[in-house]
Amino acid sequence: MPKGEGKLIAQNKKARHDFAIEETFEAGIVLQGTEIKSVRAARVNLKDAYARVDKGEVFLHNMHISPYEQGNRYNHEPLRTRKLLLHKKQISRLIGETKEAGYSIVPLKMYLRDGYAKVLIGVAKGKKKYDKREDLKRKEAKRDIERAFKERQR
Repeated sequence: MPKGEGKLIAQNKKARHDFAIEETFEAGIVLQGTEIKSVRAARVNLKDAYARVDKGEVFLHNMHISPYEQGNRYNHEPLRTRKLLLHKKQISRLIGETKEAGYSIVPLKMYLRDGYAKVLIGVAKGKKKYDKREDLKRKEAKRDIERAFKERQR
């Protein structure tokens, strides 16, 4: 199965709007007991999340996983920092790419694959306001062309 496929849990649509994604990596994620139950119930928010490399390991910050309703005292903290599981070569590549100015690591989507929670992260460069406008214009033009083509087919 190619990376980025599986049962989709959460998607960060704002990331593709605010950033130009250069490269993507599929990473496993270390979760505590009740977190996986909340993930399976799709109670995840990636909106303000970002990843950071620290001492040769990659950590995901600000990802919100809601507490599990039947978890009582064993529940987890919703915004805790979670470790991402990547190969050493991938981590060294991420370190090299994020040292350049303007690059950051952003989670794009979270999904379940073969029973494991996976996160698709991307090395991203922030877009300027005019870039965002240009993308919107291009998208709208493409939609108009599709609409005109559909009208012509009738």
